[in-house]
Amino acid sequence: MVETFVRPDGKDKVVHQGMPPLDMSDKTISYFEFWPSYIFYLPVAVQWLWLSIRYRGVSLPLISNPGISLSGMVGESKSEIFSSASGEAREKIAPWCLISDWSSTEDAVWQARQLMGSIELEFPVIAKPDVGCRGAGVQIVRDTLELKAYINNFPSSGQIMLQKVIPYEAEAGVFYIRYPGEERGRIFSMTLKYPPYVIGNGVDTLRQLIEKDPRASKVSQLYFRRHFQKLEQVIPRDVPFRLAFAGSHSRGAIFRDGREYITPKLEEAFDKVAEGLPDYFYGRIDIRFRDINSIMNGENYYILEVNGASSEAAHIWDCRNSLREVYRVLFYQYRTLFRLGWLNRRRGFRPPSIFALYKQWKQERELVRQYPDTE
Repeated sequence: MVETFVRPDGKDKVVHQGMPPLDMSDKTISYFEFWPSYIFYLPVAVQWLWLSIRYRGVSLPLISNPGISLSGMVGESKSEIFSSASGEAREKIAPWCLISDWSSTEDAVWQARQLMGSIELEFPVIAKPDVGCRGAGVQIVRDTLELKAYINNFPSSGQIMLQKVIPYEAEAGVFYIRYPGEERGRIFSMTLKYPPYVIGNGVDTLRQLIEKDPRASKVSQLYFRRHFQKLEQVIPRDVPFRLAFAGSHSRGAIFRDGREYITPKLEEAFDKVAEGLPDYFYGRIDIRFRDINSIMNGENYYILEVNGASSEAAHIWDCRNSLREVYRVLFYQYRTLFRLGWLNRRRGFRPPSIFALYKQWKQERELVRQYPDTE
């Protein structure tokens, strides 16, 4: 059976609904887009050392968001951030619940059904790790059997978040910055996230469609592993096949610079969101929204995740960007992090040690290795 994206109204053959048209006529991928992160971030590490000397504190970015553990640099808990939210932020977060401390798969499923019932959450749901990054372990869970399979492949020491599937196709990452003492912040970046599709022709198999696609063929290893059971199926004519669900660049999503759609109304809406996130000054808030006009008016959207200090202004992964522009943005981001940390130190917050960062990174890395595959 071929699985395709289906709109909430039951109509198929519609992709990227609510988004500006995706222009793929220029480049399909940049030469640096999938460099290993340890190579890509080497210049940023050098800048970190320089800023540590300038601001007299190597770990100042770890108090840029005092309301989040290590400011969200690594190992932060999604559920802790959501639980601390109030006001507009709490209202906009997509309904969720958390499974933890289960003794068996049956116990975890029982927990899930009780918690889902208490907030009127029904299948399908999004299952994802409470601690994780870059879309690791994110899957759609459509029924109890799939939930059991997800739990069986999940580390028992971890925690699982179940979240409502938002019936919107349009997705974006909104990067917000505000300094302590300021009533208004600004949206520094907005990234439009397009899930990758191939369109069937009634002749080619899924493998052949991927191999013939200008972009998908460049990252085919991401899709061959994910869809290995369907690679030899012929996709019916004009039927869209979604290659990735998670809106993560590292998982194959196509990113486009959306800064032209930032408006005063959108910034005003996110000022209200930030008011409901204690001591939150910097990071990317990932959302789903009905259509581009709605989000420009600051309306009709849900928050999927709130990311902190390690956030990227993800528009840098628009393949039309130059490497020079990427580093201009990244250097600005880390200058901002150090300045925020410096200001918060003056407010009385004490930076944790770099060892605390390393310990949390090591714990997260071990968990991520055990997570199920991302859908």
